[in-house]
Amino acid sequence: MSGFDDEEEEYRGTVTIVLQDPPESGGSGESFKVKAHLAGHFSPLTGDYRWKGRLSADPGLTEAYKSGARTVIVRTPDGHEGVGVLDSANLWGGHPVSGSGTPPFAVPQIELDD
Repeated sequence: MSGFDDEEEEYRGTVTIVLQDPPESGGSGESFKVKAHLAGHFSPLTGDYRWKGRLSADPGLTEAYKSGARTVIVRTPDGHEGVGVLDSANLWGGHPVSGSGTPPFAVPQIELDD
């Protein structure tokens, strides 16, 4: 993903993708380890944190997507996780993923003044 802004936090590395959709849609808590490039930023318009990224190709993940799996938990090795939505595979067989709220990577903590 090119064009990530200087204001965005990033994560590059291995993640675990856990399917969260109902079993009849291809989700059964099954998990996949893939490489990811994720980035995000606070959105002042919506008041939440938005993140997005791309996942490396994995035949099992693509098969689950074709069976209807969309909602996933993205978990990094250090224990951070966020709920995201898979999109259709790109030209290289990987899947874009996006979410809002808690991201699956560490972000700086901000202290609010009273």
